[in-house]
Amino acid sequence: MHKPQEIKTFLSKLLNKLSDIQMVFKINISEKGGKTYKLEIDTNALEGKQLHDKIQGTEVSPDLGGYEFEIAGASDSAGFTAMKDVEGIGLKKVLLNYGKGFKKRPKKEGKKKRSDNRPKGLRLRKTVRGKVISKAISQINLKILKEGGKQLSEIFPDQNKPKEAPEGVPSEEGKAKAEEKKE
Repeated sequence: MHKPQEIKTFLSKLLNKLSDIQMVFKINISEKGGKTYKLEIDTNALEGKQLHDKIQGTEVSPDLGGYEFEIAGASDSAGFTAMKDVEGIGLKKVLLNYGKGFKKRPKKEGKKKRSDNRPKGLRLRKTVRGKVISKAISQINLKILKEGGKQLSEIFPDQNKPKEAPEGVPSEEGKAKAEEKKE
């Protein structure tokens, strides 16, 4: 049988190893125009920050020097959203109205048709995550407060390409060439 002291030392070593592990965060940086740039980083710099905190761009990536961001939202790997009203890092069941974390009434099985998908006054108890960024968070949404020296389209050139048309669907250039051949 193990002694309690041995168990404590084992657990403290295990916790130290776990705290050294860096988390991979999926970062979404949104511009005012509606364009969103995606980035994946391994860092512990954002851990302990809260929703609506202001952070410098260098905390996210060295390329983003001069930028200032606000943490607009976050969610964990299960999809539970972080809410500003919930303290801490854990999960909690909260009574919600329509808005963040609650969009419409869940679908009912059965034959009866519903006339209104959003009845007035409906509130449901939903699971949400606390407002503090922790290792459980997988996605963080950032809003630009102050622009840096370089444009985001220059920092992320691969995400600035126009979308290609799927195969079988001609693009605008392809349509113009087809019309020229007909004439």
